[in-house]
Amino acid sequence: MKVLMVAISLLATLVVPTAVPTATAAPTTFVHPGVLVSRPQLDFIRTKVNAGAQPWKSAYDAMRASAYASLSRTPKPRAIVECGPYSDPNYGCTDERQDALAAYTLSLIWYVTRDSRYAQKAIQIMDAWSATIQDHTNSNAPLQTAWAGSSWPRAAEIIKYTYSSWPNASRFATMLRNVYVPEIQNGNTRANGNWELSMMEALLGISVFLEDRTLYDKAVAKFRTRIQAYIYLTSDGSLPKAPPGSGYDTREEIIKYWHGQSTFVDGLAQETCRDFAHTGYGIDAAAHFAETARHQGQDIWGEIKDRMRFALGLHTKYENGTPMPSWLCGGVKSRSLGPTTEVGYNALNTRLGITMANTQQYTESHRPQGTDGLFVAWETLTHAANPA
Repeated sequence: MKVLMVAISLLATLVVPTAVPTATAAPTTFVHPGVLVSRPQLDFIRTKVNAGAQPWKSAYDAMRASAYASLSRTPKPRAIVECGPYSDPNYGCTDERQDALAAYTLSLIWYVTRDSRYAQKAIQIMDAWSATIQDHTNSNAPLQTAWAGSSWPRAAEIIKYTYSSWPNASRFATMLRNVYVPEIQNGNTRANGNWELSMMEALLGISVFLEDRTLYDKAVAKFRTRIQAYIYLTSDGSLPKAPPGSGYDTREEIIKYWHGQSTFVDGLAQETCRDFAHTGYGIDAAAHFAETARHQGQDIWGEIKDRMRFALGLHTKYENGTPMPSWLCGGVKSRSLGPTTEVGYNALNTRLGITMANTQQYTESHRPQGTDGLFVAWETLTHAANPA
């Protein structure tokens, strides 16, 4: 009996890793443009901006006033981009991210204005990098690749499928396949979860641009396990699920991985007690992923809506001023969510009709949501009340 009780006690401390589901097949025919924003969404934006409607017009004006919109921008490509922890050292890290965001910004302006100068400028930036970059190095290489690799295909999709000519589009595709895909395709199960969610966002976007069904399925399979191990639901059990392959298989390891948090409630994220900023990156990367999949005919939102609505609701509640309870992160909220709620709020509230009072308050009070300088950009413009 004593041996049996010891065995039961040991089993109780083990964490069951997230089961690896089979990926739904990628679309037979890919939809373009279809990375984060679709043509119907772009048409909605264009109509609203040209009519002077709010909040889209003010969001567009803020985008136009940013340095990312400049027609005099000089791209700064590097053959080797080296990024250490927190971009130290920073050899091309900021330049790459900002050039990728600029290409996306310029492509949006092109679509709204039909002024070919903006399309040509986006092309110039993308061509400069596709002619130069060879690799990412140092410890933050996977995350850097993910951030830039999330923005590049958004721009490339808009330009390739709505502008008349891009002679070097195939070279850009080769850059994505040879420089970006190898760094992100296998994820990183032991890093904080925003890494792998951003990596899968980038991989999915790249797979759409490349029309690569194998990469698409790989991204979906990895995402499905990571989102379950990033945002907790009480239906998961007494402990959060562990990322497959992480080796986190005891209660103590899970609590350490969740930054010391030992009480788990619906919507808590693996990085909540690290800070809200990185949590926002993870939540928004997941929203971007689900949007891109939706454009390709796959209902990832239907799979993750409960995790996402609880996560957004929990974090915006404390952003809106409710004091943090002592059981949550020791009662201390670190940093802010930033401009990361529009995509999720639009999907869950506008399209699915879910009431989200805390998220609504935060989102509307922070409009227009701009850019974080990493991979989030202009989401009030692209997703505020956008039903398309």
